[in-house]
Amino acid sequence: MRIIGHRGARGEAPENTLGGFQYIQDLGIRAVEFDVRQLKDRALVVMHDDQFIRTAGQDKHLYECSSEELEPYNHAVTWSEWNKVEPTPLLEQTLKIIHNFDHIEVEVKTVKTQDDAEKLTESLEQQLKGFEKTAVITSFDPKIHLALQQKKSDFKRGLLVETDMKFKAIEQALELGCVQIGWMNQLASHEMIQVTQQAKLGISVWTVNDIDRAKQLRDLGINGLITDFPKLMMQHL
Repeated sequence: MRIIGHRGARGEAPENTLGGFQYIQDLGIRAVEFDVRQLKDRALVVMHDDQFIRTAGQDKHLYECSSEELEPYNHAVTWSEWNKVEPTPLLEQTLKIIHNFDHIEVEVKTVKTQDDAEKLTESLEQQLKGFEKTAVITSFDPKIHLALQQKKSDFKRGLLVETDMKFKAIEQALELGCVQIGWMNQLASHEMIQVTQQAKLGISVWTVNDIDRAKQLRDLGINGLITDFPKLMMQHL
C-alpha cells in the first residue's frame, strides 16, 4: 500500500503549496494528491477551493483572477510556525518539485460545461507530458472523464466517489474507462473494496488519518492511502 500525501500534506504543512510539496519530497514520500483548476487566462493552478477565504484569509473568488494576480494570496497565513509566504502554485511549478515521484493523483475539480472540460483537459495533457507513467487524473466530474475518453488520452484516470452509489460507482468507472476508484473513507467498506478489486480497478481511499483504520485498509489490499498526515503514517505502517 502506497502512502499518498493529501493536498501535499495538509495536516503537516500548508495545503496545495510549493512548500508543502517540498515537505513531502524531503520526507522521502514519493506519492501525492492535489487539486487543479483553470483560470480565465487558461493557466492551471493547484488549489482545492474556488475561494481564497479558507486558506489565504481573503474574500476573493479564484476565477476572478488571472495567473498574474495570484501573488497577494498567502496560503500559509493560518500556519504561525511556517516561516514562508506560500502563494497559489501553478501546476507547472508543482510538477518541477515532484518530478521524481512514483505516483501523482491530479484531481480536476468540477467544471460548469463540457466546453470548459475540453479546454482544461487540453491544457492539462500538455503540462503533464512526461508524467504518463506516474500520473492518474482523477475527478468526480463525468465531463472531465468524457473529455479525456473522447480524445483517447494516454493518461490513466480514476473516478472519485463520495456518494453511496455502491455498485453503480464501479459500473460508472468502467464505462468511463477509468483504471481506479478513489473511495471516500466512509464508503470504503470491506464489501466495496472486494467488489472493486474483482472488477480489476485500483483503489485509493481518502482521507485516512486514523492509524488503526489505515492498518485495516492496508490488510484489505488497497493500493493507495490518501492522508493529511503522511509523516505520521510512515512512522506506523
